[in-house]
Formats: sequence, structure tokens, C-alpha cells
Amino acid sequence: MAKVEKIALSRSQDIPFDRLALSARNVRRVQAGVSIEELAEDIARRTLLQSLSVRPIPDREGFYEVQAGGRRYRALELLVKQKRLAKNAPIPCVIREDGLLEEDSLAENVQRVNLHPLDQYRAFESLREHGLGEEEIAARFFVTSNVVRQRLKLASVSPKLLELYAQDGMSLEQLMSFTVSNDHDRQEQVWEAIQRDWGKEPYRIKRLLTESAVRATDKRARFVGLAEYEAVGGVALRDLFANDDGGWLQNAALLDKLVAEKLERETEAVRAEGWKWVEVAADFPYGHTAGLRRVMGESAPLTDEERATRQALRQEMEELEQRYMEDNEEDLPAEVDQRLAEIEAALDAFENYPIHYDAGDVARAGVFVSIDGDGRLKVERGYVRPEDEAQAGESGADVDGADEGLSPALGKRAGGANSASGAKPASAAASGAGAVADAESDEDALKPLSERLAMELTAHRTLALREALANDPQTAFLAVLHALALQSFYHYATDSCLEITTKSSGFSVQGPDLKGSRPAKAIDARHEDWAKQLPEEPKDLWEALVGLDSEGRMTLFAHCASLSVNTIHEPWNRAPGRKRHADQLAQALTLDMAAAGWKPTAENYLNRVPKTRILEAVREAKGDGAAELIAHLKKSDMANEAERLLSDSAWLPELLRTPSLESPPQEHEPAPRDTAPAELPAFLGAAE
Repeated sequence: MAKVEKIALSRSQDIPFDRLALSARNVRRVQAGVSIEELAEDIARRTLLQSLSVRPIPDREGFYEVQAGGRRYRALELLVKQKRLAKNAPIPCVIREDGLLEEDSLAENVQRVNLHPLDQYRAFESLREHGLGEEEIAARFFVTSNVVRQRLKLASVSPKLLELYAQDGMSLEQLMSFTVSNDHDRQEQVWEAIQRDWGKEPYRIKRLLTESAVRATDKRARFVGLAEYEAVGGVALRDLFANDDGGWLQNAALLDKLVAEKLERETEAVRAEGWKWVEVAADFPYGHTAGLRRVMGESAPLTDEERATRQALRQEMEELEQRYMEDNEEDLPAEVDQRLAEIEAALDAFENYPIHYDAGDVARAGVFVSIDGDGRLKVERGYVRPEDEAQAGESGADVDGADEGLSPALGKRAGGANSASGAKPASAAASGAGAVADAESDEDALKPLSERLAMELTAHRTLALREALANDPQTAFLAVLHALALQSFYHYATDSCLEITTKSSGFSVQGPDLKGSRPAKAIDARHEDWAKQLPEEPKDLWEALVGLDSEGRMTLFAHCASLSVNTIHEPWNRAPGRKRHADQLAQALTLDMAAAGWKPTAENYLNRVPKTRILEAVREAKGDGAAELIAHLKKSDMANEAERLLSDSAWLPELLRTPSLESPPQEHEPAPRDTAPAELPAFLGAAE
């Protein structure tokens, strides 16, 4: 057995402080973390907890330079200046005499690991058990009391989930979202439920934990069906004295289980179609298809009989509408109304005719299966991930090769049979069947142009194109539109000679109501409509744009430009000019967020701001009297009542207002302070 060589650790020694000097070769230059003053106070409270790493200074016997521990040295130096530490006080040091100083300094800083938040929580919990309060703990460790409260709040999380977080099974944001509830069993149920989902955003965890009931109008409830929910023991409450839209489903965990099970059943048929992958979730975040190319299948052609049927239905609908429109009848007869509904359903069936996809596309593309806003199954087929894109030449189509030459006469990419490796020019081909031409000498052969010459020639062409394009605004507009459309509809396409790039930003933070908002639905519908109109291959896009009329080009240009807008308030991107331009753009468009469909609710705003802001909103929209009537309520009740009071107003928070527009219109004049508003809150209006 080989003998294991024992290592020898560096010796340690107490060295007087006035014999120490900070090394100029310490790798730390940028100061971060706890300040020198705070570190000095910490050393004064509990002495030095970690030795300094030092090296002897050449030519100065008995003196040492500090190579690692510069911040501790500066804190000790501050204590000496404050005369709280003797200038010759012995300082614990580890003396290094070999290796490189910079290497030791780098290792000391790089190899350290910050304390895990869970360990910090356990340490704070232990200190609290020893009688220390939150403020005292915060003061001792130079953090805010809010940080201490946040860490101690982790005590409300199930030990099972804490252990999962310790093993990196969930993020800190996910773990903190569980602190909104103290019910450990419910927390574990929620975590188990979201494992079946594609998205595990913290807002979803909070929503699952805080919702005590689900409205029957919720898309999940409509997808499963009230009858099926009640058949397995689910409880639903109903208000017999008012319209409750079907009531409330009390067991949210059971509903989520039924949703997951039904989604799996419904997805079996989609998986049987042979797609490479299928993602299943009750809901996907807005923008989940960003960065993916979509292949568009083709609808099966209608038979002559089906086309005749569709035409007859359209004609019947036009006749019915024209007849009753001329009679100015506001209420259609029941039988006519029913017939129109039947015709619309039949025409929709023709519009949603089965789509067939190429077998090669199915083999590399995937599907997203979810629930739409009306509680119906939503299947989004044909999305190709970047890593699944077909390799060059896989389909047998012509692909520009890296080693293709330039035609010596025309300066274009050589193509066809004559561009193959080892092929001869057409002029050297045999003129008769079976004839063999003599091989041409290397001197007589036509060779591709050199790369340098090709670059010089095309530089001239580039300048000429720039000059010509500058004098043809219509073609310039078309060229820019072509570049924008390539980036908006064809991922990784390189079919434009214009070096124009645009960026369609995703949403790193989004509320639960973003995807279902009116603008989101309109943008998605318009984008899908254009995707169907544009050609499958980017090489065919230019001709397609040339064929569009002026109005079509302008509409597509506006759509592509709109996808690059980003006015999200981001902590890392707070350039004042960016916000100013967003305001100018909103003014030019007379943007009204209330008209765009945004309304303040407890979920998207009111429950997430202090009570003073809730009262401010009600006061601005409904007057002082309405604000005073809800001022005494708890925050959650106040938010719910404020949502009801603001539902028919056009009130907006300041971040959503367009500066040039007038103040949001009020449905009612502000009530005098000594009178009650005409509309009482529900909790008062119901009282006798």
C-alpha cells in the first residue's frame, strides 16, 4: 500500500498590529457587502473571528503584509484610530511563506460560500429562542428587521418543503410564496399539484394557497364541469337569493386534481398523432411560444358538395340578416335567432376544418395543450424548438454550402451540378454521347474569385445599393418591412441584406391576468392571422410582400414594429429617456388603459398596495364619502369592496395613466363629506 504523504499547514502566530501592512497585491479592489464601519463594530462586539493571512515582507525583518483579510485589517485599523484597540495589540495571523500571494488572495475570496438562506433562518430562529428580538438580531448582523422577519417567517413552511428547498428542489421565491399559509398539509398538496404543470411561478403558488374557493365561472371549473366535480364529493356553495354565476367550488385541491386528470385523458389523442413532444398545463404564461418556429399545416381541401353547402349557408345567413335588418326588428324571432346560431356553428366547423401536417414536421415539432379562457381544451400544434430544427440539407432542398465558390463571370454563388466538388465547367462538358473531353490544364480552368476581390467588388455594390435605396422611399419601406417580418415570423432567418435588428422582449414578471387581457388576445390573434398569410419559407417572403397592397404592407409593418415595444418598469433598465419616449408614444396614440380593458381588482392591484393607496383610489373615483365608509375595514375586506366600487369607473394607477389625457372620468360626482354616496358598499347595503 502506497504511503500517503501528510500535508503541513502554515504556522499561526499573534503579530502586533503595528507590524502589519496591507498588501498592494490583494485581488479585491471593489468593496461590497458589510461596510468597514459595520465590520469594526462587529469585531468590537465579538472580537476577531477569522485570522489574517500574511507573508513576511522582504528586507523588513519582523514585518508582514496582509495578503488575505484586507477588510478585517481596515476594520482593525479603524478601531486603532478610534483608540478602541491598542496599536500594538496582538492579531491572530496565519503565516504563508510559499506559493504566490495573488493566488492565495484569489482563493480566499473565490472559495468562500455565502450562508444558505435556510441556515440563516435556522440561526435567526436559534437566536430568537435565546431571547433576542427581531430588531436586536437585525442590529447585530447589520441587516434590516424586514430581512429577519422574512427569514423567521419560513417557520410557517412545512418541514418537508424546507428540506426540499435545502436540496435545491425549489427556488427561494417559490419557498417564500408558501409563507402566505400556515397549513402544512395544504402547502404540500399545492406543491404536489403543480408538479403536473409546466409552470411553477410563485404567484401561482400564492393563488392556490390563498383561494378558499373557486368560482364556477373559472375556466378550470368549466373545463371539468360542476356535475363531475360534485360526483366525486366536491362541495359547491350557491346563493339562492342572487345570481352567483353557478356558485363557488370549495375544494380547490380536488378541482386541480380533476383538471390534471382530464387534461391527461384529452392529451392521449394528441400524443397519438406522433408529435416529438407534448407539454401539458392548465395554463401557460404569456409568451410561452417565444423563440419557437411554428409550422403551418394545410387544411384538407373541401369536396364540391362541402363547398356548395358552405356557400348555401353563407347566402342563407345574408338573406336572413338583410331581411330583418330592413324591417328594423331589434328582437329576432326565436326560430330565426336559433337558425342563425346553427348557421354560425356550421360555418365555424368549416373554418376549423382538420389540418394536416407534413410527417417530417410532426417528427420534429411539438404541441402545447392547455385550457382556454372559456374552459375548452386548447391545442397549439406545430412548434419547433431551436435544437430540433432540421439540419442543413436534411430535406434535400438546396442549401448554401460553406465551401461553395463564386461564379467567375457573374460573382454569384455557384449552384447546380457544376458547383459540386470536382465538377467541371459546362464549357468543358462532352458534346456527344460517350464522348470524353480532354482535361483542361489548371492554367485554363475558370477558378472562383478570391475572397479579398469578392469583398472589394461587393463593397462597391453595397454603396450603390445604399444610394439607390435612399432615393426610392417605397422600396426602402418594403426592405425594412422585409427585415422586420423575417425576425417576427421566421426565427434564425438570414434572408435580408439589411443589418436591421429588432427585439421582442419577454415578460420576466407577469401577473395572472396578463395572458387573458384584451390586448394579449388581440395581438395573438393578429399574429396568427399574419402567420397564415405569409409563406412557409423565408426565401419566399420578399415576393409575398411585393404582392401586398399598400394598406396590407402598412398594417404588417405596424404589427412587426409593435412587437418591439417594451415599457416594463425594470430595476436594471431605468433610463429616463426610455420612459419619456413611452409617454410620448402613449400620447401620440391617445392610449387609455381603462378603454384597453384594465380594471383594478383585489388580485392585480388593491391587495398589493397599502390601505392608504386603496382609499386614495376610491376617493379619486367615488369621492370622500365612499372612502370614509370603507376606511375602518381590514385590508382584504377593503380591497374587495374597493374593487366593487371601482368596477364601473375608469380609475387608473399613476403608472398606467397617459400624461396628456384628462383625469379619469367619474361615474358619479364626489359626494360631500357630510353625506353618504348614492352607492353603498355591499357590506352596508345588505344590512338591515
